[in-house]
Amino acid sequence: MDGMDTTHDAPDDAPQEAPPRRGTAAEVLRAFAVLGVTSFGGPVAHLGWFRAELVQRRRWLDDADYGDLVVLGQFLPGPASSQVGLGLGLLRAGPLGALAAFVAFTLPSALLMFAVASGAGLLDGPVGGAVVSGLTIGAVAIVAHAVAGMARSLAPDRVRASVAVVAAVLALALPGSAGQLAAIALGVLAGLWLCRGDATVPGAGAGAPGGTDASSARWAAAVPRRAAVACLVAFAALLVGLPVLARATGSETVALVDVLYRSGALVLGGGHVVLPLLQAGLVDPGWVTEEAFLTGYAAAQAVPGPLFTLATYLGAVTTLGPGGALGALLATLAVFAPGLLLVVGVLPFWAAVRDRAWLRGVMRGAGAAVVGLLAAALFDPVATTAITSTGAFCLALVCFVLLTAWRTPPWGVVLVAAGGGLVLAGVGG
Repeated sequence: MDGMDTTHDAPDDAPQEAPPRRGTAAEVLRAFAVLGVTSFGGPVAHLGWFRAELVQRRRWLDDADYGDLVVLGQFLPGPASSQVGLGLGLLRAGPLGALAAFVAFTLPSALLMFAVASGAGLLDGPVGGAVVSGLTIGAVAIVAHAVAGMARSLAPDRVRASVAVVAAVLALALPGSAGQLAAIALGVLAGLWLCRGDATVPGAGAGAPGGTDASSARWAAAVPRRAAVACLVAFAALLVGLPVLARATGSETVALVDVLYRSGALVLGGGHVVLPLLQAGLVDPGWVTEEAFLTGYAAAQAVPGPLFTLATYLGAVTTLGPGGALGALLATLAVFAPGLLLVVGVLPFWAAVRDRAWLRGVMRGAGAAVVGLLAAALFDPVATTAITSTGAFCLALVCFVLLTAWRTPPWGVVLVAAGGGLVLAGVGG
């Protein structure tokens, strides 16, 4: 759950006229191709770009419908900004529009991350090692910034802050996915029992849920119910069937798809929150080194588009499965598939359940648990791998202040971190 109000990122125009009901896939492709190469800054910034370009300028839909899409993307597992983009394409131009939105928004980032993976061998020498060290230190600041921002939005009171702390303890105390699942389960239960009194849905912002009957009918008509149910069945079948198939066949390729699919299916919050899941699935078993993992994570901050394309890099460099271009393709499709299946599967039914009190409680509790998971990842593997000296700690502080006080874009912080790594290597720090 990105959990922040992004609707203020662009100034409001005059009252919006009714948006056209239908467009073309080519129109969607053109709009998202521009967004795919210019949307820096992570999921929260992406949602602001979407609103400014597609709600305010192009008038594809109104703020109420957009607010509903944002809340849906925050509630479902998967990459929130990509899910919102898919929903925008689907509402605008049907299934082809959804495909166009996903490909145009994701492809530039995926290609750049594959290029980073292909050039990973260039980072093996002394200079490359210093750059990698700087990038891992920069990742500490980036994750710390994400934790602080999400905590303000998703754990602003005593109850949710306590849920976040317990979730972090569970994630650190229980190895691998067991701790993460326990943390999310804690958040869901806490949300149901402790967080139901607050009537505000986190993250809805000015475009809060509650569209008109006409907009609800439009959503229901966007996806036939049979197709929606088929997507939900496919989501569950893959989640249950892939690990069984991997064990039965012993195939490393199926195992890679299983790890990435499970990461995409279980991450609540998208963006930075996928970090602990990918770390548990690929780093802990030894299929990707911690240094390579954090190098890819830092690089993902410097490219436009969704942070989930970190999976592209990991699929190319991992020793599990085919690696290279095929591994990158399989990993990319696997990590995005669960969230996209869920969006298509839930979209026709969302209008009927979006205002239920129990659902709001689940969203709050799970969001607080997500903060805890990311805080745990900040400690291990991010900080424990990168902060090994006084100089590294100082560089991390500089990067954090650049992000928080100077509002430096993440790609700029990545450049500072890489340069700082070279300086620290030169002075022996």
